Amino acid sequence: MSQRPHRKPTVQAAQFFDGRIGGTDPALVSEAADRAAALLVRGARSSDDEQIAQRVLLLAETEGLETLADLWSGAPADSLAGCLWRLYVLRAWVHGSPHQATQQFEAGRTSAQVARVVAGVADPPGPDQLKAMIDTTLAGIAQRDFADVLLRASAFARVVAAGRAHRQDPDAHQMLVLSEQLEAAAHQELESPLA
Repeated sequence: MSQRPHRKPTVQAAQFFDGRIGGTDPALVSEAADRAAALLVRGARSSDDEQIAQRVLLLAETEGLETLADLWSGAPADSLAGCLWRLYVLRAWVHGSPHQATQQFEAGRTSAQVARVVAGVADPPGPDQLKAMIDTTLAGIAQRDFADVLLRASAFARVVAAGRAHRQDPDAHQMLVLSEQLEAAAHQELESPLA
């Protein structure tokens, strides 16, 4: 068996790596996403501009849900970015399937009475009432404490989860997890502001 001579690896110059074309550094993307989320949540509340709440509400429409997914979908549930992603997905679902959302909410109202009250949906709940509730909740990012926004969205998701369970919908667990994530984040926000 012949042995190859051992050669010391060559150290590449910095220019070698600088000249390589590659994707965006994930750490930089994550940092930018976190910064954008903090500016949106903390900056919107400190503004007196009445149009800020409307801009916050319509962010997914103006920038695209796919753009928000690129920024925030991988963020932990207990971060500002992760919370925003979950809130915008919940809103997109209600606006995209208002009749389904109404049926599921209606099915869960009796078994999640406290959550129904916290969610703040008009009685009787219809598609327009659910859309108005979710819009008011998201606009609250610019108007109320972020913990309140999270608790209200969590309560709504809990009622929907109960409705899905009542209807034996296989996605009931997914909505329950969303509710629990938002509630846990709200409690963390109350203790120490999320980052």
